[in-house]
Amino acid sequence: MPSRLPGHATGPLVFASGQESGRPRRGESMEAKSRGRREASLKRKRPRAGKGRRRAGEEEGEAAAATEGARRARHLALLAEKPAAERGLEELVFGAVDEGGGDLLRRLQNPSAQIDDVVSDNILEQESDGSEAESEVEESCSSKKPAWVDEDDEAEEIIDMTHRYRKNMMKSDAEKKVTKEKLQKRLQEQFQSAMGATPSWAQRRMREKTTTKEDDSEDESDDDLLRKTGNFVTVSDSLPRGILQMKNCLHANNECLSDTKLTTVQFHPSAQVVMTAGIDRMLSLFQVDGVTNPKIQSICLEGFPIYKARFSMDGEQVIATSVHNKLFYIYDMMGGKIIPVNHIRGLEEKIVRRFEVSPDGTFLLVSGSSGYLHLITMKTKEFVGSMKINGRIAASSFTPDGSKIYTHSAEGEVFVWDVKSRRCINRFTDEGCLRGTSIAISRNSQYVACGSSSGVVNVYTQDDCLRETSPKPLKALMNLVTSATSLSFNPTTEILAMASNKLDEAVKLVHIPSLTVFSNFPVFRRKQIYLASSMDFSPRSGYFSVANNKGKALLYRLKHYTDF
Repeated sequence: MPSRLPGHATGPLVFASGQESGRPRRGESMEAKSRGRREASLKRKRPRAGKGRRRAGEEEGEAAAATEGARRARHLALLAEKPAAERGLEELVFGAVDEGGGDLLRRLQNPSAQIDDVVSDNILEQESDGSEAESEVEESCSSKKPAWVDEDDEAEEIIDMTHRYRKNMMKSDAEKKVTKEKLQKRLQEQFQSAMGATPSWAQRRMREKTTTKEDDSEDESDDDLLRKTGNFVTVSDSLPRGILQMKNCLHANNECLSDTKLTTVQFHPSAQVVMTAGIDRMLSLFQVDGVTNPKIQSICLEGFPIYKARFSMDGEQVIATSVHNKLFYIYDMMGGKIIPVNHIRGLEEKIVRRFEVSPDGTFLLVSGSSGYLHLITMKTKEFVGSMKINGRIAASSFTPDGSKIYTHSAEGEVFVWDVKSRRCINRFTDEGCLRGTSIAISRNSQYVACGSSSGVVNVYTQDDCLRETSPKPLKALMNLVTSATSLSFNPTTEILAMASNKLDEAVKLVHIPSLTVFSNFPVFRRKQIYLASSMDFSPRSGYFSVANNKGKALLYRLKHYTDF
């Protein structure tokens, strides 16, 4: 048997054909031992290396944290100086300063959510700042009128007119059913026809509504202008010159025509009523509607051919004088009484014919003989005092405020009187006048018109008449060829009517702003007016009437004016 060597492994020896034995060689065992020793030494050194790395890592982390803190502080300082919009944009792109890596990763993974958050934050910040402005805009928008309203959207309420309380308001059998608005207008028309005009309390409310609408319209004038299309230039409300738009209506006294000359036609100061009077001793009242003009009342004054009749300023009385009588009548319309005035103490006149009523309703001015003017109180019919001019009195007129009296003499002079002191405050000669015949003062106290026997009508400014002794007229109107016996301004001081009772169709209407005559009145080659004895305009210039020698009160509708 073979002997064993010390230090070597023992075991069976296996031999294979073509192979070497599995026993390690000597060189290989030495290498294995050296590798084992190196691994052992490495295992012993590893714990020491790990402790050093941890210590170095902690120092590096502290330095990085200090650097990051300084960087964040600088960034926050810069952000404080930047506006909110720029800060929001930086947060959207780069993220917030104090967010961690997880938040940053979430931001990068879901950018849409971040955008929504930033936008909502900005909206919430701006919402409080703009709330007051938005509320103001909403209030202004709600107070403005709508730019357009569809009439079809508004439901119309239908009223049955066959009811026993509404049958009398039907104008035809076709009006069995009408709208609520049309019924309201019908009731207003019925009330005005019964009362004569709109009551004062309703006019006051209408003025208040008009004032409120005007204030609102001033605030919305710019918006209204921008809502319109087309030309911004509109038609003026002032009366145009040249052609006067008018329509012939049924005679005002058609239901009671006179057989003789009419001496007076006058509209009621407040009601839709006209009065006529004449030589036939009849004083009649008619309701003016331009269609039928129904008669209201007629009064016959026996043995009293009427020379002139006038309403009192309150419209409750009618004063009438005769052709050749000292007596004059007062008709009380409210009480239905005719009061004769036989004698006034202090008034020494044989005939009382020409008179004027003061606009304030205080005095009655009687033109007497020998140049005397007499003032009588309207309330008590007492004599107040007299004034005298040099010569004969042709015509007299009160100023609209009732403080002065203008008297045109037959010698062509004009006297201006103060009513309170009854003293003459100025006197001037009507330029070119040989004999004065008529005088009129405009409602706005701006113009004075003086008529003469030659047919010339001089138009002055009242300021010149009060200051100068030889004023120059603004215009000498020479459209009449016979004596200018009647002059009348319309209430808006846009028209002057002048007429002569010496020639047929001798009536002219003058456009005051331009001082030119309307070319379409009277109508040529059509005789209608004949001899004009009296003229008057309705309270708001809607109608114009001329009384003639044929016993007719011609009535014309002036289309430019919408009211009576």
